[in-house]
Amino acid sequence: MAINTKLWTKKELQIYILLLCANADSNETEEEIAMIRPKVDEATFEKIYKEFSNDSEKDALDKIDENIQHQEYTNQELGDLRREMYEIFFADCKFKQMERNLDRILDNIIY
Repeated sequence: MAINTKLWTKKELQIYILLLCANADSNETEEEIAMIRPKVDEATFEKIYKEFSNDSEKDALDKIDENIQHQEYTNQELGDLRREMYEIFFADCKFKQMERNLDRILDNIIY
């Protein structure tokens, strides 16, 4: 079943993806949120965080897939996004199994 996805800007999509990465181990830490929050203005962060908080993991992945297809990313932009994802994954100095699984899923969606 397709969900009705509204299209986001690249910045909104970036924040949504990073929030999903922070939540990969079902434990968003204050440190992870503090790494994400300054990347966008407060109103945009709150809007995306509220939407993210109401979505299941499947809905989140569907929304990312839908939105990534409508953006034209350069190789540099994709590399920067991947680097930011890894910064979130390794914020606690560990790369847990659930984070590795999400990384593989997002890798398939993004590329």
